[in-house]
Amino acid sequence: MLLAVDVGNSTISVGVFDEKKNLRFLGAINTDSRKTSDQICIDFMNIFALYHFDYGAITGSILCSVVPPLNFMMEKALTRLLGRPPMVVGPGVKTGLNIRLTVQSEMGADIVADSVAALEKFQPPIITIDMGTATVISVISEWRTYEGGLLLPGVNVSLEALSRRAAQLPDISLQYPKSLIGKTTVDCMRSGIVYGTAGMLDGIIDRIREEFPGQEVSVVATGGNAPVIVKYTRNHIVYDKYLLMEGLWAIYQKNQ
Repeated sequence: MLLAVDVGNSTISVGVFDEKKNLRFLGAINTDSRKTSDQICIDFMNIFALYHFDYGAITGSILCSVVPPLNFMMEKALTRLLGRPPMVVGPGVKTGLNIRLTVQSEMGADIVADSVAALEKFQPPIITIDMGTATVISVISEWRTYEGGLLLPGVNVSLEALSRRAAQLPDISLQYPKSLIGKTTVDCMRSGIVYGTAGMLDGIIDRIREEFPGQEVSVVATGGNAPVIVKYTRNHIVYDKYLLMEGLWAIYQKNQ
């Protein structure tokens, strides 16, 4: 059994794979960089209890994090809980990716995992879109080469900024809009953020496709906000809820 942990800016995703790459469960807890290793252990134990899973059956773990202040405590917690340190996605870990960035260490561990999983499922060139706290658009070309990408504010970040900077606009949640043209303030905000983000993705995807004339470009999206947005894009985008987790599984196998 493999425990895969993805520490994001908003939530920590916790998944367990069996030997046949079946994801037994996928849970989530809030990201809080103030927690001690003991508190993190309790969070994990509660997740295991919730899904009726015996963590004694886990034989290995892999950690992916974009929250550096939590890394030490997270590694300490996993080592204490499982009796062995986790594999940490970062420098020195085999991924099979050729990274063409000016500073390779700046590439987020979550984007590495997304890219590895995308290459397992699609033929390059590939566009991956990870829609979490930030929206990260990545481009993978032939020969398993990560070319780079674009980094944008996440959907919820944009909504929060709109509400905070405009006195008459309320705080709202991300939901499917009733129609393109809103009839109330809330409807207008939802329509604007959803259709606006979808239109932005369409425009960027079209521009990236121009970089690969004559080639079929695959597009895959993941992350908590992706299901709402992908429904309204004109380009065909495959939504894969488990893309990052499957990438962690693949990375772990490459390093055994």
